[in-house]
Amino acid sequence: MNLFKNGTEAIFFFDRDGKTIAMNPAAEDIVGEQVLFKLYQGESRALCATCRGYTSETEARTCLECYFQIPESENLSSFQVFLETKGKGMVPYTASFHTIDPEEGIRVFMLRDLTRQLQTQENLYKHKIMKHVIEAQENERKRISRELHDSVAQELMSAVLDLRVLKYMTQDDQLLKKMKQTEATMTRLLDDIRNLSVELRPPALDDLGLEAAFRSHFKRMERSYGLLVEFSSDLSQKRYGNEVETVMYRVCQEAVLNALKYAQVDTVQVSLTDTGKVLSLRVEDKGVGFNQGDAPLGTGMGLFGMQERAEQVGGSLTVVSRVGSGTTVLLQVPVGNDKGEGES
Repeated sequence: MNLFKNGTEAIFFFDRDGKTIAMNPAAEDIVGEQVLFKLYQGESRALCATCRGYTSETEARTCLECYFQIPESENLSSFQVFLETKGKGMVPYTASFHTIDPEEGIRVFMLRDLTRQLQTQENLYKHKIMKHVIEAQENERKRISRELHDSVAQELMSAVLDLRVLKYMTQDDQLLKKMKQTEATMTRLLDDIRNLSVELRPPALDDLGLEAAFRSHFKRMERSYGLLVEFSSDLSQKRYGNEVETVMYRVCQEAVLNALKYAQVDTVQVSLTDTGKVLSLRVEDKGVGFNQGDAPLGTGMGLFGMQERAEQVGGSLTVVSRVGSGTTVLLQVPVGNDKGEGES
C-alpha cells in the first residue's frame, strides 16, 4: 500500500472491459481533469483520450494491436508508451501491462517516466556524432594539408625554378621584366599555399607536440598580422593523446583569432599548465571585452565550436568577459595518466 500511495510510478488497475478500478496519486498527477473524471466514472478505454500510442516492432508510435486488446493470458512486461500529460505535454514512459487476477480479469498498468533516460541517450548520441564529425574534419584537414605540401607546393616550386633558369636564356628586357613579375607572383602564391597547409594541420603538432606547434603558430600570427603573443608553458616537451593535443591547439587557434578580430589589441597572453591531473590553456587579452549574454559580434559559431571540442575530450570551457575589461578563455582537460612521452 505504501508503494501504491507514495511511489513515483503511476499505477492503474483495469477490469477486462478496460474500465478503471483504481489508480494511485502518481497516476492521477499525469492525466488531465477531463480524463481523470472519465476514468473515475468507469468509462471504458478512458485512458485512450490521453494515450498517444506505444512503440511496436514496426512503428515508433502506434495504436494498432493496442496493449488493451491482448488476451488476458498474455502479459506485456516492458514496452514504451507516450501519454499526453497534465502540464508536461507528451511524455515517454516505460510501461508494463499484467493480468493479476485471471478470474476477475483485473489488470495492472504501471508507468515510469523515461524523459531523463531518453535525454541522456540523446545527448550521448549527439556527443558521439560530434566526436566523429570533428575526427573526420581533422583527418580531412591533414589529408588536404599533405596534398598541398607534397604535391601542389612542390609542383609550383619546380615551376619557379624553371622560370629562374629561363631568365638566363634571353636578353629581351621586356621579357625579363615580365618573367620577374611572374616569378614574384608565383613565389607569393607558394608562400600562401605553404601557410594554408600549415593552418590546416601544422606538422609540428603531430611531430613535436603542443608547445612547438603553439610557438610556430604565434610566430606566423606576429609575422602576418603584427599580433604579439606572450606565451608561457610548463609542459617541458611532454606529449599527450592526439585528440587532446588537437583540441588544445584548435581552441587556442580560435581564441587568439577572436582576440585579433574583436578585442582591438596588439598583445595576447597564452599559458599552458599541467597539474598532473588537468591540462589547462588560458588565453587572455586586455581588449574591449563584451557583456556575456549579448549577441556575439560574429556568428557565435567560434565559441560553440570551442565548447564542442572541449566536451569531446571531457573538458570544460569557461569564457569570462566584461566590456572594457578584456576576455579570458580557459580550457581545462583531465589528463591523469593518459599522457606519456612520445605519445601522439
